[in-house]
Amino acid sequence: MSRYRGPRFKKIRRLGALPGLKRPTVESELINQSSSSKKSQYRIRLEEKQKLRFHYGLTERQLLKYVRIAGKAKGSTGQVLLQLLEMRLDNILFRLGMASTIPQARQLVNHRHVLVNGRIVDIPSYRCKPQDIITAKDEKKSITLIQNSLESGPRKQLPSHLTLQPSLSKGLVNQIIDSKWVGLKINELLVVEYYSRQT
Repeated sequence: MSRYRGPRFKKIRRLGALPGLKRPTVESELINQSSSSKKSQYRIRLEEKQKLRFHYGLTERQLLKYVRIAGKAKGSTGQVLLQLLEMRLDNILFRLGMASTIPQARQLVNHRHVLVNGRIVDIPSYRCKPQDIITAKDEKKSITLIQNSLESGPRKQLPSHLTLQPSLSKGLVNQIIDSKWVGLKINELLVVEYYSRQT
């Protein structure tokens, strides 16, 4: 199944606030909170999986692949899954404030505006490692695009695993992300349970 390209507010209304996408209006948040019906266990797991999938902009196949990798790694599968997703290049750009949304960050990477350790990377799913240096390409257009995002976006607290030098359009990955900095209110164990039959 291909990546979802439909109306984003529709998904946000159904699934709740997704920080990686634009926020809906207050009215639609109230609509979401007021609708309450008894949900089955399957539906609860499905909604948690959909939140994760739409927030990071993944296809079903990509998310399943990440769950399988997390299952083979040491530690809690849910925590490892979130770390893998948070260390994607498109998500790191969003966290640094170099892009206002994750889809915008993906477009910056696809259009070759971003360097990692001095080399162009055009794969949004590139897995960043500690001590990676992320900068804008040394061209006026690339620097302008990233500077506009840094200046226009609201100043949010930077996660402890990242360092930003806004004047240089430069970010540094200090370490693997701590789970408390994941801005998505999600129960990752339910996602693992959802995929337990397929892994």
